[in-house]
Amino acid sequence: MEAITFAGLMGAVVGSFLNVVAYRLPRHESLVSPGSHCPHCGVPVKPYDNIPIISWLLLRGHCRACEGPISPRYPVVEALTAALCVGAVLAHHTAVSVALSIVLILLVVPAALIDLEHRIIPNRITALGAVLALAIGLALDPAGEPERLIAGAAAGGFLLLAALAYPGGMGMGDVKLAGVMGLLLGPAVAPAVLIALLAGVLLGAVIIARKGAREGRKTAVPFGPFLAAGALVAVFAGQPIVDLYINHFVH
Repeated sequence: MEAITFAGLMGAVVGSFLNVVAYRLPRHESLVSPGSHCPHCGVPVKPYDNIPIISWLLLRGHCRACEGPISPRYPVVEALTAALCVGAVLAHHTAVSVALSIVLILLVVPAALIDLEHRIIPNRITALGAVLALAIGLALDPAGEPERLIAGAAAGGFLLLAALAYPGGMGMGDVKLAGVMGLLLGPAVAPAVLIALLAGVLLGAVIIARKGAREGRKTAVPFGPFLAAGALVAVFAGQPIVDLYINHFVH
């Protein structure tokens, strides 16, 4: 129970920081200075007005100083990150799987938000994810690291081929994110990538159905959020999906 409570509280706090990352990183702003401030009037946010989720609710989504609106995205990201971290603790039973799952969650949330708004996945996010994946894997489960390295190379290589074949449909940020997902998920990255591809194709079909083939093909849709969705599914069900496939189609 203590681990679950800690995961929820820390998830909400880190989720608050992920909001900062998603806003400042693509704008090439410092993540630490200046401190949190109102985007409308620039007044620094007081510590008691910076409590994840709770402060936004108490302030009814407005700045205390100027009463400018504060996007509901902030508490949503905080609550979602907290819930996902709690779910990771409940779903996994080894230190390495919990640690790798939480790192993946904290990686794909800002990556998806940034890609949705700016159509990029910053190298600083994927590079940090790769370093943490290798450090945690080698420290807590060195025997499993070769398998995760192979998964990372396979996932990144697969999307690299797709990016080279269809340069306008996928970027190198997606390729790097898939590679890092492999380092964190191991073999479970396979259903994650498959889910992302299926979701992307489904949305593309919907867009073409609504806009027509010519206009639909011109509509740019970031792939990062689909990878993030696939990664989150894999955090909770990836290994069972892999085991199910092996048991029914391999043996």
